[in-house]
Amino acid sequence: MKSLVNTPFLILFFLLVVSQSAFASRKTINPQNPCKRMVLYYHDLLLNANGTDVDNSTSAAITNPAKLGNNYVFGKLIVFDDPVTKDQNLHSPPVAKAQGLYFYDMRTDFTAWFAFSLIFNSTEHKGILNIMGADLMMEKTRDFTVVGGTGDFFMARGIATVTTEAAEGIKYFRLKMDIKLYECY
Repeated sequence: MKSLVNTPFLILFFLLVVSQSAFASRKTINPQNPCKRMVLYYHDLLLNANGTDVDNSTSAAITNPAKLGNNYVFGKLIVFDDPVTKDQNLHSPPVAKAQGLYFYDMRTDFTAWFAFSLIFNSTEHKGILNIMGADLMMEKTRDFTVVGGTGDFFMARGIATVTTEAAEGIKYFRLKMDIKLYECY
């Protein structure tokens, strides 16, 4: 007795079903329409070299730059616990804390690589956003990647577009972070 269904037909049917389920689970992302958007201001106050400004500092250099005979700070590692506000004023109530690190990673220009968590603990938001990326400081805007989150930001992914708004040497700088989340659960 001949089989009503032959093997090539079964394989073709199986591949068709698997490919359709893969397409059905894909989410289309519209860059113009994030599911959540926030504009926040990150303030960094670096501890001075002689350590006399401990009470006001929110970050500290852990390593010294490599001695490569140039004016760049290649190899310098900074850890931070910085305030994040809704406006440009450093003395405004913080809406989050940025905790993490950055290090200067180029010998011929000022660039850094950031990895940090934005920790929210307020009535408006509770949870963490994890952000990382290259800070090409000479560019007007830079994009960091939002790689995940917890709490109100469970499994969030997106982009944080960063602009330097103020800089006082390496002692203080303020970054405007335009955070756009494209995956919200």
